[in-house]
Amino acid sequence: MEWLLTREVVIGIAILGAVPSVLAGWLRTRDRISESRARQMNVAGYGLMGLSMLLFIIVGFRAH
Repeated sequence: MEWLLTREVVIGIAILGAVPSVLAGWLRTRDRISESRARQMNVAGYGLMGLSMLLFIIVGFRAH
């Protein structure tokens, strides 16, 4: 479980969260996906970014 709290994993999760959010906006502006699908992608992306922030906070508390 220690691997989950490494810097690389936390940054990787943040990037994985950013990708669907950016992609949702890009696809929606080109009318390639529906509004509800874009919302689902945004929720998934923000969920991953939130997980990354939570892990970042946990790593900070463990360092002291």
